[in-house]
Amino acid sequence: MQKIEVTFDESILTLDRGEQAVKDAVTATRNAMRAGTASTKSKGEVAGSNKKPWKQKGTGNARAGFRQSPVWRGGGVAHGPKPRDYSVKVNKKVMKLAFSRAVSEKVKAGDVLVVSEFSFEAPKTKLMASFLKKIGVDRSALVLTAEPNENLDLMVRNLPRVDSATVAEINPYAVLLFRKLVCDKAGWDALMARAAVKEAK
Repeated sequence: MQKIEVTFDESILTLDRGEQAVKDAVTATRNAMRAGTASTKSKGEVAGSNKKPWKQKGTGNARAGFRQSPVWRGGGVAHGPKPRDYSVKVNKKVMKLAFSRAVSEKVKAGDVLVVSEFSFEAPKTKLMASFLKKIGVDRSALVLTAEPNENLDLMVRNLPRVDSATVAEINPYAVLLFRKLVCDKAGWDALMARAAVKEAK
């Protein structure tokens, strides 16, 4: 198991367009991660009667209509948050372009590392940490495969800033979130196929 070099035609990378698509895709992905469950009570939802705290005139106090007013302690919240859906719709073509642009940027920057295969003696975190260090991964990394690999999931789950996934599971935000993409040859082929970037013959 070692790092290998793959050749491809740089002219087929998507580098001349797609910046706005990437921004839209990342925004939509991050919005979809928001729970949107924040909720406060308005003055009409706070328990209490409509009785005036004191009479309108003659007390020297400011006029007060009811204790549920936002200016009172225990009253409602003015213009507070309510449960809402933050999701933003992005069509498939835009998401496809964003993925292609994100992968192309990673490839151009040399942040996609390809190894012959992922073969370890045992599914141990120490072995994965040593392997990543050996191939030059010193910060965050996303380990990619073409098919699900439970052993890799076990090996990376206790490593900070390292995660594993199949190529079909990731989105443009995941591509940009990690500093390096580490994949085996099958994972590289799947990545190029999904990004519509074919390996040069």
